[in-house]
Amino acid sequence: MFKKVTFMFLIFLAGFIGAYLIYGKIFPSKVEEISKKINLDLPFGNSKDEVIGFLPYWLISKADKDYTKYLTTLAYFSLSLSEDGTVQKFTNPGETEPGYLSLTRGKADSFFESFKKEGATLSLVIFGGDDEKITAMLNEPEISAQNLMSDISPLMDEYGFTDLNLDIEQVGDASPSARLKYTRFVKKVGDILREKEDTTLSVCVYASSFVKETNLVDIINVEPLVDKFIVMAYDYHSIGSSVTGAVAPGEGGGATSEFDVLTSIKAGRNMVPSEKIVLGIPLYGYEWETIRNTPRSATIPGTGMTISNRRAEELLGSCATCSAVFDETDKENYIIYKNDQTGNYHQAFFPDSKSTGYKIKIARDYKLGGLALWALGYEGNSILEPLSAYLD
Repeated sequence: MFKKVTFMFLIFLAGFIGAYLIYGKIFPSKVEEISKKINLDLPFGNSKDEVIGFLPYWLISKADKDYTKYLTTLAYFSLSLSEDGTVQKFTNPGETEPGYLSLTRGKADSFFESFKKEGATLSLVIFGGDDEKITAMLNEPEISAQNLMSDISPLMDEYGFTDLNLDIEQVGDASPSARLKYTRFVKKVGDILREKEDTTLSVCVYASSFVKETNLVDIINVEPLVDKFIVMAYDYHSIGSSVTGAVAPGEGGGATSEFDVLTSIKAGRNMVPSEKIVLGIPLYGYEWETIRNTPRSATIPGTGMTISNRRAEELLGSCATCSAVFDETDKENYIIYKNDQTGNYHQAFFPDSKSTGYKIKIARDYKLGGLALWALGYEGNSILEPLSAYLD
């Protein structure tokens, strides 16, 4: 009797697996949904690695690649928040806010159309970067959320945006009350957004949000409300840094920087599901003047500037005495060269294709939801190439 029951069970199991595989080939999206609910691993490579490219309005003229080869989502950056949650349309009387102007004048339309033809996702980024405006906007979070959605719903329909990204970057420490109000704002935005079919909500967060509890985004309480966290894992050094260093050090936290990308991601995985984490990677770095010619030297105040990956490639091509050194800890390059006119040295730290490959490895090793690029137009000839294999 036992053997008979076992035999019947094996037949049933084989039939179930067979039906699952056949159904999966016909309706892969349904099977993925079922698998998530019952915690099954899909057997036919149906994972959806995402690569988001942020397209800032001021870089549209420099964004000259066929990005559809490297991206699954194009994110237009950006429309700006006002104190009451509405979209800022004017900066001064008679002057249209540039992000709103670029969108409504059709400056990004050719990008949108090429991505639509490929069946890719379009994301609309809502940006807030002024602490005073953010505080005012969060005084009445639900009303501000309603105001925002009333403004952007017609724009999302008109241009075909199906993802809404909230990039609200408060620089100073946030109080517990502010964190709660931000969570309420996100919840209301999400409630209204999901009245539209096939829409998603993502939020940008500092990498430090996973290791510090003073940032505006309360990761634990926001997690159930959003589809993705886009982790801005860069600016570990910046224009105003007192010493030179990597913009997005892969490792070396506690030695070359306060913490590093890998530390942030490991901490994040303890707080939210890995598939909700999208690792933001820079296509730029920083350059400073220094007195000394050794890495991580003290900078001369006021000399910091952004160096795009494209400009770094041009510098290496035009400077006979320049050569890039790849730091195996930071997983970034640096160049040190002398300015003969001033006698000072220049130190530039920047990512390249090898850096991209390392970030891809992190995404794969830790089963992240994908990668996000800041920003299209900064890239040179090769930094995007590893992404093609990531999406294959």
